[in-house]
Amino acid sequence: MAKRRHGAKDEILLVPFLDILCSLIGVLVLIIVVLCVSQTQQTEGRTPEEIQMAQEHKRMKQELLEREKLDAALKEKLAELNKLQKDIEEKEQRYLKFRKLLDSSKELKEQNRLIATKLQKELDDLLTEIDGLKKQQIESKKTLAELAAELKKRQVPADKKVPPVVVQPSGSGMPEATKVYFVECATGAIKILGAWGEDYRLSATAEVVVADAAYNHFLTEVAKDSKSLILYLIRDDGQGAFNNAAGRAEADYKIRVGKLPIPGRGQLDLALFEKFRGKISPPPAASTTPAKPKA
Repeated sequence: MAKRRHGAKDEILLVPFLDILCSLIGVLVLIIVVLCVSQTQQTEGRTPEEIQMAQEHKRMKQELLEREKLDAALKEKLAELNKLQKDIEEKEQRYLKFRKLLDSSKELKEQNRLIATKLQKELDDLLTEIDGLKKQQIESKKTLAELAAELKKRQVPADKKVPPVVVQPSGSGMPEATKVYFVECATGAIKILGAWGEDYRLSATAEVVVADAAYNHFLTEVAKDSKSLILYLIRDDGQGAFNNAAGRAEADYKIRVGKLPIPGRGQLDLALFEKFRGKISPPPAASTTPAKPKA
């Protein structure tokens, strides 16, 4: 029969400690599992409300960016619209201006036509006067040569000088209010005697008589007084000159004319007509346009 061991009552049993440790480990594992499941259910630590707010914020931010882009595009379109509006206003102003010019074009054309007609007439008158002056120059040279030859032929000594020709009024005289002007006619030329203080000589050809500015000025001034009279003093060779000069005065200016034959070549003495002699203003020095006949 075996002997029982002495001291068995002194051994320490570890089974309860291990049970407790296993239980504690199980509890910790359970806590960890619960926490993991809880974290997974909270979607990375956020609640559904927070997720919805985050999504709304993101949507609003995107919408704000899109609105900023639309605002920039709208400003660009508005600038283009303003530019187009200015262009339209400028075109409307140009249209109104052109329309006004178009409406007044008929009047402008008529004015231009009248001006062109007037200028053409002045040009024709000037060309006529130039032709007359050219002929007058030729006639003057010819007349001067003839007069020089005649003067040389008729030269007389001083003691045998030709006496002056005294021009006397004919008939019973003239009314006191009559103003007399004298024009000498000789050898294809006429000479206005002292009408404005000095004599004026010109060719008696029809072209020159019509175009000469000084002679037409003389006729215009004389025609202003219906009581005036032009007395043409006709030398032996001055009938043709009288016809042209007196015809112009009588037909175109309605001036009373008279003629008086003058014999010889002596100087004319008009002293007996002194109180009847008329005076007019001198012709304009720069005038080149013939005066218009009195209607």
